[in-house]
Amino acid sequence: MNTGHPGIDAIVARVKAVYGRWRRDTPVAQMRADWDELFDAPSQAIVEAVDAAGVPCQWVTAPGARNDRIVLYFHGGGFQVGSLASHRELMACVSAAAGARVLGVDYRLAPEHRYPAALQDALAAYDWLRAQGVGTHQIAIAGDSAGGGLGLSLLLALHRCGEPLPIAYWGLSAWTDLTAAGESYQTCAALDPIHQRPMIVALARNYLGDAGDATDALASPLFAAPDELAALPPLLLQVGERETVVSDSEAFVHKALAAGTQAELQVWPGMIHVFQQFPAVLAEARDALAAGGRFFAARFEAASTGKTAP
Repeated sequence: MNTGHPGIDAIVARVKAVYGRWRRDTPVAQMRADWDELFDAPSQAIVEAVDAAGVPCQWVTAPGARNDRIVLYFHGGGFQVGSLASHRELMACVSAAAGARVLGVDYRLAPEHRYPAALQDALAAYDWLRAQGVGTHQIAIAGDSAGGGLGLSLLLALHRCGEPLPIAYWGLSAWTDLTAAGESYQTCAALDPIHQRPMIVALARNYLGDAGDATDALASPLFAAPDELAALPPLLLQVGERETVVSDSEAFVHKALAAGTQAELQVWPGMIHVFQQFPAVLAEARDALAAGGRFFAARFEAASTGKTAP
């Protein structure tokens, strides 16, 4: 499908070239290597590996970022591919936009490690940050696709444990519903060049295993109870207009607003899944990253001054 947007067409061709090499017998290790190579891009950020209570992580710090403001970031990839390598440029962009250090979490992936392994790693990395003396007013949560859903699951898990929550959340094409029941899986099927419902359902099954429950709110945050949603910090969810997972963000923001939570939905015209991962090609990606950065910066500033963020 030609979109009339040369940047989008070029990106889709690159992604399809990778998917096109995969067969049923392609080893998952090869898929992960291919995915990392697809997004291999240099950045000016300083990258430092760190062991966060047994969870491999990386500090990604863009020039000028403040050390006392931290974004805990969870990469996407359907809980099967994706890594700190594939998302290093995106994390560097988040760091630059928000003026904060990013701690990227290399959580365990399926099928070797099924749910709740990724959530356990997310909690461990967060607890490690807190043990370093980092206050909740210094932490924001972000993630894309599966990682966006994982970030929301972390917030819900912290709330269930009675823990104070970070100051804000930013989701990029967040996957919030592992049942893939949203209307957009049908209405956007012809518009989304990559992500169709059968693949999404297969990824969910791969992550959950035979005994997993796709309606468990800690796996699918869309199913969180109203009182849990009401406890969440301010939310920003960005999604591309052409995505089959548009409903995941739309429905989550609708439910969060109904629960009384401050939440904003940005649907970017003509954009595809996690379009922010292509800032060198798409002006829209750069604009969306800047918007997310302003959202975080305002919340960090409000937390440090005691004033209310706009």
